[in-house]
Order: sequence, then structure tokens, then C-alpha cells
Amino acid sequence: MNAVQQLLFLELNEVNFQFLTEYISMGELPNFSKFFSLHGFEETHSEQAYDELEPWIQWVTAHTGLTFAEHGVFRLGDIVGADIPQIWEQLEDAGLKVGAVSPMNAKYRLRDPAFFIPDPWTDTNMRADRVDTRFYQAIRQAVNDNAAGRLDKKSALNFAVGGLRNASLVNYPTYLKLAGSARNKAWSKALFLDQILTDLFVRLVRTKKPDFATLFLNAGAHIQHHYMFSSAAYKGQLCNPAWYVKTDKDPLLDVYRLYDQILGQVQRTFPQARLMLATGLHQVPYDKTAFYWRLVDHAAFLQELEIPFRSVEPRMSRDFLITCSSAEEAREADRILSLIKAEDGTPIFTIDNRGADLFVMLSYPNDIPKGMTVVAGNRRVENLRRHVAFVAIKNGEHDGIGYFSDSQNVASEHVGRFPLADIPDRIRKALGLRGHRSAA
Repeated sequence: MNAVQQLLFLELNEVNFQFLTEYISMGELPNFSKFFSLHGFEETHSEQAYDELEPWIQWVTAHTGLTFAEHGVFRLGDIVGADIPQIWEQLEDAGLKVGAVSPMNAKYRLRDPAFFIPDPWTDTNMRADRVDTRFYQAIRQAVNDNAAGRLDKKSALNFAVGGLRNASLVNYPTYLKLAGSARNKAWSKALFLDQILTDLFVRLVRTKKPDFATLFLNAGAHIQHHYMFSSAAYKGQLCNPAWYVKTDKDPLLDVYRLYDQILGQVQRTFPQARLMLATGLHQVPYDKTAFYWRLVDHAAFLQELEIPFRSVEPRMSRDFLITCSSAEEAREADRILSLIKAEDGTPIFTIDNRGADLFVMLSYPNDIPKGMTVVAGNRRVENLRRHVAFVAIKNGEHDGIGYFSDSQNVASEHVGRFPLADIPDRIRKALGLRGHRSAA
């Protein structure tokens, strides 16, 4: 096979490109401004039903070329139970070397990748050396315990060692600024993580030289969900309370500036590489106020209510997976969880019973003040607040339109919309391989 041009794929989860262009019009984001002026961007489209608009569904589509109706992967982490060829295996089968850092809801199915470091929520194997493996494990623990602000000593040490190995010297000022602002800007931790994942990606691409590699970044999605009302690009009437975010702060501009810096970093480091950007879907402003909460110690809560389970695993934000020893045990766990309600009758949890396990969301949308009592049949929890950590006030919600941009495109020649499921086909063609799927 003739040598191919290296292709790097930046997955900017749920980022709103219309907000990017609004900030560009304000004189911000010079790297995005230049990239879009040269290459433009297109819209992608995927599912229509709102409960099927989740990034862990759309990224499976973007990685496999299959719609949700075809791949059927509905929950974060469920990809491990599927046997679906993803873009990395497809390219590896064609003789190309591939790599990935934190791809959402992706399964390790490769024979000999350059590197493969999964997202923090999906229980799958990885390809990395010992230092990077421990670094990833520390990141996973930090992400899954983020709402409670916990990081055990072992994870802190592994994070420090991995951070020193991967952090680019040129980005030290960024790290110091983000660390220094963490007390007043809660979102700085998410920015810090995306920058260190980028530096890890850049180091691995530079040393391992894959033909194709992906980098998934989630801070933009996280910050849009929680702080969109505070954005200068938001034109709606809702606003966040001052105790939540100060009126002179713009968290979206902070994360978009970081992504602008990351785009420039990747372009400077790999000037000969072809670069693709995609978002999977995007977010639009939410039209009401809703609170997000997360259990602090999932196992302790289940034990206090005598809910049977074999294991419990946190997932993103409010979600967790309960694994039971039998379907009968899962039905009993489902029954008790379904009984847990606030005194006004509002359910605390939404449960998806899938046989021997339950996918559960802490879906209660209101404030949980200290001392708030919940009931579960004859059982009572006198102070639910001691079991939960505040996550955020919901600001953004999902929209099935995503965005895509390719450094090989000419801006004036590429406008319009195409199915998200066509992205793997575009990747294969960019690498000189025959496409497998025609546009819908």
C-alpha cells in the first residue's frame, strides 16, 4: 500500500458551531476563524426522537456508520456487549495503524493499535504503557467522582506522574492559570482535563505515528449543559443565579478559547496531517430550570435501603449501572428504586430494567435542601442531601444536528447537510480506501 496522508480526527463533543461563529464575529477564536474561512463546515443529522439524542448513541453512529436503529447501542458503556466493527478496526483490517484517546462509548477490538485509551465510563481494554495506563486510571477515578470532589492518594500520585510526562512545556502557563482559577471557576477542572488529554494525544501521535487517530474532548459539552445561559452568544431570557456563576464570567468562551488553542496546537505540531472536526450533535438552550444531582457513594445508598445488588458502577453525571445476581434480584431492586419519591410524589430515579442489571438515572429535577425526606414504601431517608452532590443547573439540551469540517475541503464548495452515519465513509475515502456506505 502506498503511504497515506496522516488523518487526525478531533471529536468536539456537542459543541455549538453557531456559537463559535458568534464569538468569531466578536473577534475571538482566531484558529477557528481561519479554519472555517478556508474549509467551512457542514451539518450532520441523526436521530429525531429526543430520547435517542445522546452522545453515547451518536458517537457509536459516527464510529460505525450505523444508525441507532441499526446498531441499537442505547446506553453509555453498552458498546462492550456489542460486536460491531468500528472505524479503527475497519482501518486496521486495511493495513493502517490507528490510535484513539478517550473515544466515547467505544470498545477495544484491535489487534495491534498504535494506542487505544478508552473513555472514563466504558469498561473495556486499552493499549498503553504502564505510566499511561495508571494515568488513565487516575483520570477515570477523578471523572467518576468529580461531583464529590474526591481523588484518592494513589490516583493523585498517578495523575501527577502521568501529567508530568504528558504535559507540554508550552502549555504550562495554561495549566497554572486553570489550576489557579479552579476555586472561582468550577469548570476549570474540565478544561484542565481536556488540555492534558490533548497533550497525551499529541505525544502519542508524535511518537507512535499512526495513520489515523481520534481525540475526544468533552469539556465543551459539559460546560454548555451547565452554563449556556451565561454565554455572550446566548440571546435568551433565562439567567444563572449569581451563587452559581458570577455575572462577569463566560464559561463557554473559556472552553471555546481552549479548543481554539488546541486546534492551533494540533495544526502546528502536525502541519502535514489532514484534520477533521466533528461534534456528533450539538446543544441548544434549555427552556426551564432543572437541577442535576449525583449520588456520592452509590453502594452505601443502595445498602441503606436494602436494595439487592452485586456491583454498582457510576456512569456520566447522574447515571449509574447496577448489576444483580439474577433477574429476580434486579426486579426487587427495580421495585424499591421505583418507590423512592419526594414527599410531593416526584420520583427520584428513572430505571431501565434490562434483565439482570439496571441502568439508573437520578432524575429528580428540583432543589434538594438539607433535611429533605424521601420515602420508599415503608422506608424513609430522612436527609437525602447527605447522599447526593450538586452537579449543575441544566442550561443546554441536545439537538440532532451536528457539525463537521475537513481541512481538505474548500469553504465555498462544501455547504449543506449529510447523515452522521456517513462519517466513517468519509474517513475511509480520505485514507484512499473504498467507501462502504452511500449517503442517505
